[in-house]
Amino acid sequence: MTRLTYTSVAILVALGLNACATAPQNTTAAQAEPQVAVQTADQAFTTLADSIWEQMQAQSRSAGADSLPDMSAEALANRAAEQEAWLAELQQFNVDALSRANQINWRMLTYRLQNSVDGFRFKEHYQPLNAEGGFHSNLGFMVRNSSLRSLEDYQNYLSRLASIPRYMAQQTEWQRLGLVEGYTQPKASMVGFEDSITAFIAQSPEDSLFYDPFKQRPNFIAEAQWTELQAEARQIIDRQVIPAYQDYFNFMVMEYLPNSRDSIGASELPQGRDYYQNRIRHFTTLDLTPEAIHERGLAEVKRIRAEMDKVIADTGFDGSFAEFVEFLRTDPQFYPETAEELLKEAAFIAKKADGVLPQFFKTLPRQPYGIAPVPAEIAPKYTTGRYAGTSRDDRASFYWVNTYALDRRPLYEMEALTLHEAVPGHHLQGALAREMEGVPSYRQQTYISAFGEGWGLYAEWLGLEAGFYQDPYSNFGRLSYEMWRAARLVVDTGMHAMGWTRQEALDFMASNTALSLHNVKTEIDRYITWPGQALSYKLGEMLIRDLRAKAEQELGTAFDLREFHEVVLRNGSIPLDVLEAEINNWIKTQKNPKA
Repeated sequence: MTRLTYTSVAILVALGLNACATAPQNTTAAQAEPQVAVQTADQAFTTLADSIWEQMQAQSRSAGADSLPDMSAEALANRAAEQEAWLAELQQFNVDALSRANQINWRMLTYRLQNSVDGFRFKEHYQPLNAEGGFHSNLGFMVRNSSLRSLEDYQNYLSRLASIPRYMAQQTEWQRLGLVEGYTQPKASMVGFEDSITAFIAQSPEDSLFYDPFKQRPNFIAEAQWTELQAEARQIIDRQVIPAYQDYFNFMVMEYLPNSRDSIGASELPQGRDYYQNRIRHFTTLDLTPEAIHERGLAEVKRIRAEMDKVIADTGFDGSFAEFVEFLRTDPQFYPETAEELLKEAAFIAKKADGVLPQFFKTLPRQPYGIAPVPAEIAPKYTTGRYAGTSRDDRASFYWVNTYALDRRPLYEMEALTLHEAVPGHHLQGALAREMEGVPSYRQQTYISAFGEGWGLYAEWLGLEAGFYQDPYSNFGRLSYEMWRAARLVVDTGMHAMGWTRQEALDFMASNTALSLHNVKTEIDRYITWPGQALSYKLGEMLIRDLRAKAEQELGTAFDLREFHEVVLRNGSIPLDVLEAEINNWIKTQKNPKA
């Protein structure tokens, strides 16, 4: 008699086959062999997915608490091979046989694995940096995110510091190989990048960011032991960490930057066109060509420009669009005089937004958020603001505001920026996702840009209904932000697939938005060195607004905005096609509850 193992039964069920079909139908009790416990497709998937996720977590923790990851060729190849095998196992499943919840779980886990596999295949590890920073600046998060609650935690932290030279040397070797094989970031977009390295080269160990955990003794460590830890920290930073950053600075200035490629488009890389199409699929979760996205962008730019012209008329300004934008960029009345003024403005807007949330949302997150300046070491080439979420229960999330170069941080953009990065944008969506119950942790820890950034841009637009943008200049700032995201569809595809020059992209962005010229340059260089990511905002927002319009039209007076938002956010960050299916199912249910 054919014996079915536990694994073979699970696979047969997952593939949608009848695992019992091979068993004889007529057997006596004496002849019968022990019955195999047949799993349902959902049980088989959950078992496999949990196992894969556990192995993925083990893979990410392979360096241990006392070391940074091994970035050697052997280690990366082994990790990629394991990920390919896991992905192949998941792809065997008959997804239609799964429950709706597990269909989403399957999609999220395969999405995450597919990106890792694709990243290795397209040799993204040859370019561990972009215009905003890289692995060297990301090490700063090791300081900010470290949980130091015991003597062992501090000892592990010191060991991680000691592994920085090896880690940075491995990353440098990948960049050196990238120079040989043509995988480099564009030279024009990396001007000034070396400043992000010198920010970590302190004149003394005590001035280093990496020494911050040793500035105040915790109660659980004796004073004598603390003195020893401080001395060891100073020695490691002085003799190992700072020299490692100096070596990296020398490499970047003397080898990498002078020999980086002159082209700017991702299509100019080896496998470039396929790579850019892959990035479009990853960041937008949509099957769109660069040309189709480009045309959508041009249409949105035209529509938004007409709205901007109406707002300019409302201000009573007498002049052209270009003259109005120049007025906004140069008049001191629109700019903060101090960093404190900018942060207080952001805090006031955020607190005002907190007060209107119950009108629009049934479920609010428990986790609070704070407001803080962008860290000084990354601020010069960093974006205007960003949300820094955390899954730790002993820390708040933060809305970062860039206080560098205050004459380039217009106050008329602060309402739109705050609604996007804090609430009802990234913090509301992200915190609710982290607080979801009854879902596997990979659902909570996977971020899909088209959903998250699309929601952030939708949150800016929702501010109109919430009573924001009463000042026409602030409303123009909102439209300028929307135009900024629409223009991204044009310039990103233009540069990466259609032969645009960097100057053409700069000119298009500068002539169609009210962004300061500093921000225009920072943004264009970000798009050049991070292909496809900028497309996610507008495409995601357009779909959410389209789905809302469809629901309003089909449900009429039965449409409930709070309920609509509940359905959009209840599954966390999900692919856009999954979101569309969820909303369509909700509309059907609302129209025919009994069905």
